[in-house]
Amino acid sequence: MLAINGFMTGCSDQPAAGTNTPKADSVVLKEENVNYTADTAKLVGFVAYNQANSQPRPAVLVIPEWWGMTDYPKMRARELAKLGYIALVADIYGNGMVADSPSLAGKLATPFYTNPGLAASRFMAALNILKSYPQADTTKIAAIGYCFGGSIVLNAAKMGAPLNGVVSFHGDLRGVPADKKLLKAKILVCHGLADSFVPQEQVDGFKKQMDSIGADYTFKAYADATHAFTNPGATATGQRFNMPIKYNPAADTASWKDMQDFFGRIFK
Repeated sequence: MLAINGFMTGCSDQPAAGTNTPKADSVVLKEENVNYTADTAKLVGFVAYNQANSQPRPAVLVIPEWWGMTDYPKMRARELAKLGYIALVADIYGNGMVADSPSLAGKLATPFYTNPGLAASRFMAALNILKSYPQADTTKIAAIGYCFGGSIVLNAAKMGAPLNGVVSFHGDLRGVPADKKLLKAKILVCHGLADSFVPQEQVDGFKKQMDSIGADYTFKAYADATHAFTNPGATATGQRFNMPIKYNPAADTASWKDMQDFFGRIFK
């Protein structure tokens, strides 16, 4: 069970790295929705894995941006499956909900920023579903998150979730205080140097906090990358809603490779 602390608001197909990741000669993707519950919510996750491989493989939980269960995190789950993992996109809001505007997204995300217990409940419910799949090697589990989801996975790690590691892509870096007794997961942060939602003072505060407890973390920063730099739809969304977000192909490619290298280290 996750410990609960204070919370602050924020918002190429190649084999997976690591010698212990099972490889298959071919890729036959299996995709399915999975229904599960947490607290009082009915949730609809999305699972992807290579069914041509019959062996258990490392598992990755994917936490979406504040837009919810859009096609974007599902695309990432498919990419992870092609790399040799089983991936589950967690439904944080419930009923597979998708926000079609920043105002609705903010309304849906706020309860999870302000109530760490609620966020922990939804995170752990999804993690338990992922671990229940026979394709999952339950000794090798990571979580990745985008923007809002990046904040969620960092908090989960700091609150003691049983994970080998977490990766935050352009996520808020505040959240719950780090506790050396609780933090077990290794951390990779993929941050855009032009992210106006995550200013330098927030970056400095995060690093100071991690250093203070001797956390095993890696911080990667990408030039000219704004908030949401990994999402190919970010440029159009930014223009539509007048938001300072934009897709950066170079940073997207570099951060995805950094994630694979990180997985190679934590899944040995």
